[in-house]
Amino acid sequence: MGIKIGLIGYGYWGPNLLRNFMRQKDCAVTYVADSRVQRLQLINELYPSVKTTQSVDELLNSSDVDAIVIATPVFTHFDLAKKALEKGKHVLIEKPMTASVKEAEHLINEAVKNGLILMVDHTYLYTSAIHKMKELISDDTVGKLQYFDSTRINLGLFQPDINVLWDLAPHDISILNYLVEEKPISVNATGISHTKNGIENVAYMTVNYQSDFIAHFNCSWTSPVKVRQTLIGGDKKMIVYNDLEATEKVKIYDTGFNHQTDEEKEGILVDYRTGDIYIPKLSELEALYSVAKDFVESIASNKQPISSAQVGLDVVNILVAAQESIKNNGKEVKLKS
Repeated sequence: MGIKIGLIGYGYWGPNLLRNFMRQKDCAVTYVADSRVQRLQLINELYPSVKTTQSVDELLNSSDVDAIVIATPVFTHFDLAKKALEKGKHVLIEKPMTASVKEAEHLINEAVKNGLILMVDHTYLYTSAIHKMKELISDDTVGKLQYFDSTRINLGLFQPDINVLWDLAPHDISILNYLVEEKPISVNATGISHTKNGIENVAYMTVNYQSDFIAHFNCSWTSPVKVRQTLIGGDKKMIVYNDLEATEKVKIYDTGFNHQTDEEKEGILVDYRTGDIYIPKLSELEALYSVAKDFVESIASNKQPISSAQVGLDVVNILVAAQESIKNNGKEVKLKS
């Protein structure tokens, strides 16, 4: 049977997690907890071998569970993960990891103290598109990085407990931190709530670095079109990553510019370069399958997963700073080192 998995939450993302853990060779999903009877009935129909319960404590106390997968709202993550770690269970948490830096740090300390794996489901870090972009940056194909510009917008889904940055930006923040080795130093963010409930549905965030690299994020629940696009500029080549493309998600443009000082006109002279476009072939393996596989293998081998707890903490650190900046009209907020 291998590692015995318990899943908490069978709402939007839970079914995807359950399906991919059921496909793993070295583990078995033994328990699922959800407060809604109709959701548990659905599991009983689809996966009759899996025990179901409305009681989280019943799942956490079960000897048939070695590791917990948490797919519940953000405000519940800390308490559930803390209880699981204290009971000696390994934990995989849906993104974002927690609602505060302090909570994330507490969970990391608890995991280290008990010798347990704590992982965050930043699914994009397991996609072939992101791996290809990492390769292009690492082997200097792109050259010195200059900017990262992300747009993640659509119409809906308004969240009742977190703003649009907490909902959508974790994907792209995790990608940014994975691709860029330099650590950010500060954040500026602005946003607005058109529903007048204090939860921003449109927000813009800039992540600042010590060098001349810069990252920008555009997130919205109120766009007439759905866009999932990231532009990455280097001094040799540029990348366009469109996650909505079925097959041609990554395109590398042999495009750029050179400049020199024009002393006579007290300005600069810019020379533009436009060359070929290269579209690499990417694997079609479902990323969430690789997330589940990494979690199981990390437990079995006692190794840190790609999307480690530290990765989760770094994302939360930026989100918390962005929230503070929004509440202070875009004021620059230094990141905790």
